[in-house]
Amino acid sequence: ELCFQFGLELDEITSEKDIISKEQGGGKAEGASDIILYKIDVPANRYDLLCLEGLVRGLQVFKERIKAPRYKRIMPANGGVQRLIITEETAQVRPHAVAAVLRNITFSKDRYDSFIDLQEKLHQNICRKRALVAIGTHDLDTISGPFTYTARPPSEIRFKPLNQSKEYTASEIMDLYRTDSQLKHYLHIIENKPLYPVIYDSNGVVLSMPPIINGNHTKITLNTRNVFVECTATDITKAKIVLDILVTMFSEYCEKQFTHKCNFLCNMLEKVKPDLINKKIGISEKPSSLAKLLTRMCLKSHVTGSGNNIEIEIPPTRADIIHACDIIEDAAIAYGYNNIQMTIPKTYTIANQFPLNKLTELLRQDLAAAGFTEALTFALCSQEDIADKLGVDISSTKAVHIANPKTAEFQVARTSLLPGLLKTIAANRKMPLPLKLFEISDIVIKDSTKDVGARNQRNLCAIYYNKNPGFEVIHGLLDRVMQLLAVPPSKASGYLIRAAEDSAFFPGRCAEIFAKGQSIGKLGVFHPDVITKFELTMPCSALEINIEPFL
Repeated sequence: ELCFQFGLELDEITSEKDIISKEQGGGKAEGASDIILYKIDVPANRYDLLCLEGLVRGLQVFKERIKAPRYKRIMPANGGVQRLIITEETAQVRPHAVAAVLRNITFSKDRYDSFIDLQEKLHQNICRKRALVAIGTHDLDTISGPFTYTARPPSEIRFKPLNQSKEYTASEIMDLYRTDSQLKHYLHIIENKPLYPVIYDSNGVVLSMPPIINGNHTKITLNTRNVFVECTATDITKAKIVLDILVTMFSEYCEKQFTHKCNFLCNMLEKVKPDLINKKIGISEKPSSLAKLLTRMCLKSHVTGSGNNIEIEIPPTRADIIHACDIIEDAAIAYGYNNIQMTIPKTYTIANQFPLNKLTELLRQDLAAAGFTEALTFALCSQEDIADKLGVDISSTKAVHIANPKTAEFQVARTSLLPGLLKTIAANRKMPLPLKLFEISDIVIKDSTKDVGARNQRNLCAIYYNKNPGFEVIHGLLDRVMQLLAVPPSKASGYLIRAAEDSAFFPGRCAEIFAKGQSIGKLGVFHPDVITKFELTMPCSALEINIEPFL
């Protein structure tokens, strides 16, 4: 109930024993812990709730049991401010770095585990598996500043990695972790770069080789009192957010609570009118009540002037607040969504189906009635599918390419529905003949006139696969579709087909379809080469048209 009020979702209440029992059976769960575990779903933008410290603190403030902490930057007693010097070589591989110091911190086993767990959670989401940001935490008392963040050839970097017993060069470290189940996923970030990033202290001790591994020399233990935190990054904004979260979450364990040394960490001030908050949420609260609601969400607020403004202090933990709308959303959560009175909208509107989708639905019904089975195929395919297999060059297809495809099957957005249906037939060759399939879906075509450089087009595609080509079946289907669209067969105002040549179709067995004064597609019998390339053995005829002109 409390999670729901706070805008979180409790997924389930379970235990280690229950989890093992479900996954591996009751026998394997013997001896496992019975301690109750709460699985809480945290929104993707609330990095401050990713550790128990932040979550509990947020709930305590929400329940008004404690006041929201004010995070302060302090100078070390001896005045010796630590410096991190960034050299220009890093621009070639990982250009940004930020750092902070947590002084006089006290770790216990649970606190230490939580500290490491938060780093891992941040690495997996906002850090994009360390590609955008990599976090390094070090025992400050084992090293001496100033620190230097630079980049060097792999052969020149030599140190003892975390939990290893001997020194390796950077190249050897990459080979060492190539089979490591956890670290092998991060090697690709720097392995093809001429220089590797590295952080040294003033005595040449290696702190870390980001984003792969820390040095063993600066390893944090339960006895560590001063923690040096560094974040190297390709995105400076994300690096600052990550550093902010890490130091604010664990500064409560410092001797002086919620203090740390970090140059840019500060509260921001934002002003929002109470009338705007009331209007957007649909409530009528006094400005003082709204300020109290926001304070419960860790946004320390007070009414200014004659009550026509609320000044809100946004702490460094709340990187998710980038607009007044985010503040209003927090006010609504604190007020309670269930407490907002339901009202009938002042403006009445009647919902209508999107015309193109309505036309699609009508055609789907009638194509099914004509004896064709609907298929739903992937919007992405390989370059081969839309080019080589259909006998055309990829450059002539106007295909939109995926910048970093994870698989050869998903390299481009489809420019035709034909390959998808042909692959569906290939996967269903054991089914009784004839196979009659259709699909009405979008294809994607490059278009320089559009703001995104491409556009979607709704196509209708049908295929007939049998021992004989069945061109007359496909031609008959075209006539039926045109009859449904009330387009008569005539040159002037209707539709006609005209002999055409296409590399995908058999010579002399292909026709271009014209309707409403424009070419809308083709129909014909597939060329034997196309049949073979799609691993089929029988003749096949097909039809593909653009249905958008008929709206």
